[in-house]
Amino acid sequence: MSYVLSAAKLQAYHRCPRAYYFRYERRLEGAGFFGSAALGTSLHQALAQIYQDWHYQDPVPRLDWIEYCWNQQIGELTPNQTAEGRAILRRYYYSFIESQSAMRRPLAVEGRIQGKLQVDNLEFGLSGRYDRLDHFEDGLELIDYKSAKEMERLDPEEINLQIGLYYLALEQRYARSLKQLSLLYLRTGEKVTYRATPEHRCRVEQVISNLATELRRDQSWQPSTGAQCERCTYARYCPAMQSEPEPLPEDGRSQPALQLVLSL
Repeated sequence: MSYVLSAAKLQAYHRCPRAYYFRYERRLEGAGFFGSAALGTSLHQALAQIYQDWHYQDPVPRLDWIEYCWNQQIGELTPNQTAEGRAILRRYYYSFIESQSAMRRPLAVEGRIQGKLQVDNLEFGLSGRYDRLDHFEDGLELIDYKSAKEMERLDPEEINLQIGLYYLALEQRYARSLKQLSLLYLRTGEKVTYRATPEHRCRVEQVISNLATELRRDQSWQPSTGAQCERCTYARYCPAMQSEPEPLPEDGRSQPALQLVLSL
């Protein structure tokens, strides 16, 4: 059985190995998050249907196709959410569909990719999801829809890790390289694109190698201090934040003696 890694887990390890240990190795509960994700889910489902179910006999669908797909996904949304989602998809249509000479048929929508990487005879499973995967002659473009009200301030290194993980997994799945990762901000109609290179793959391989050392040999999980410490859920257990940290709760998962399976 391999040790499964996602982009989110790699990014968490980059931010702080000790917080990663608390969250993923000891499974300590973190702070809860509140708020409805229903509108975002409906938008993602409507966009998947727009691309997946269109017949592509005409170069570009009309706006009523977008309206039809949206009406299939509104479910139990409130009237305000329904109207807001319709406005967001109209903006998307005029920004990314109507302006094109033809709507490109994606390689896949709403999918998952999986890959493997062996480090020091240890097998890591790579897992990720995407909203849309487009193909070009010189590579693949991974599309990630963002429905947040404001554009995120993204850590460049965390983006690099996300690109590198997808680079590895897509290369194994499709035997083609990732060309770029694009974030589509649905509320503003903005598209932010990051080019992918073999250096991203090398960076992820290095980070996973470091993680393998923590898991099998060193297991020191040194904390990485910074601005993230102010909002860290696990600060009371952390020696970098407390001169006398609280003991870990008894209901946390105990540290296993062997955490990865040798692949011989």
